[in-house]
Amino acid sequence: MKYATRYILFLTLLVLLPFLAFVHLSIGQVDFSIEEFFSSFLMSGENQMKDIVLQKIRIPRMLMALLSGASLSLAGLLMQTLFRNPLAGPYVLGINSGASLFVALSIMTGIPFFTTDLSLVSGALIGAFLFGMLVLFFAKIVKNQISLLLIGLMLGSFTSAIVAFIQSVSPSEDLKIFTLWGLGSLQKVNIEQIPYIFMFIWIGITSALLIIKSLNAIVLGEQHAKLLGINVSNTRFIIILITAVLTGITTAFCGPISFVGLAVPNLTRILFKTQQHKILIPGTLLIGGIFILFCDIIIKLLENHFIIPINVLTSLIGAPMVIWLVLKRLK
Repeated sequence: MKYATRYILFLTLLVLLPFLAFVHLSIGQVDFSIEEFFSSFLMSGENQMKDIVLQKIRIPRMLMALLSGASLSLAGLLMQTLFRNPLAGPYVLGINSGASLFVALSIMTGIPFFTTDLSLVSGALIGAFLFGMLVLFFAKIVKNQISLLLIGLMLGSFTSAIVAFIQSVSPSEDLKIFTLWGLGSLQKVNIEQIPYIFMFIWIGITSALLIIKSLNAIVLGEQHAKLLGINVSNTRFIIILITAVLTGITTAFCGPISFVGLAVPNLTRILFKTQQHKILIPGTLLIGGIFILFCDIIIKLLENHFIIPINVLTSLIGAPMVIWLVLKRLK
């Protein structure tokens, strides 16, 4: 693809992102005039109720849509690069399941240590990292990529069985909280939590940008990467650590959001027609944020009729794309 075409594509995404963010902020049961919207946004409005709606409800939800879409998409890109498989991703390989298991322990065990907000986040991060390392261990033993994907699915099934057991012995209130969390939502985050979430995700993004050379080398294969002077073992560990941070922090606050990390990186490759990560990483971040924003706009438009969990809508859109990718690979 010519540089001019990529430049136009990036420019289009950079224009589309703030446009969708504005549309997302504008939709809701409380109507804003243009003047009221900007005065509330700049914290200079006279209507206190509308100020609260925009600043405490709509802005955190919009920012969480951007952050979750970007982080899960980047995590998926890193997994697909590491395993050189377009069907890899934190959800398919069971990394989301690890985070979900530790969140289940945090919510439903009743043990005081596990029931704090800090333990919820740290539990999700630890669970994602442990399962990432487990997948990496199996990747060294199993060379067949299809077998590795099956192992990832089995890890997810095994984890689901453990979570189901915990659910069966948990109090009804804790069970209700976990069930609602499992459906996925962008509305549980408050404005005070956004800076901490942003900090974790920014660390993950910055770390990924620092290993672009290694990522490009791994695409060629481990032997080629070693010949280019890349420490493959260290790179694997760093990728798993970054993926754990990105997946864990998002899963802890939003619940498991499926198919984003699988579909968006593949869509980015199709649009930009490249394997260069200096292009794929920013492209994936932009498209991931746009994708979740678009999904949540649909949810907000339908809220007066019925409520669709974000996890449901991403699956409805992402699953057909995955089927198309599988069929394309079989040709």
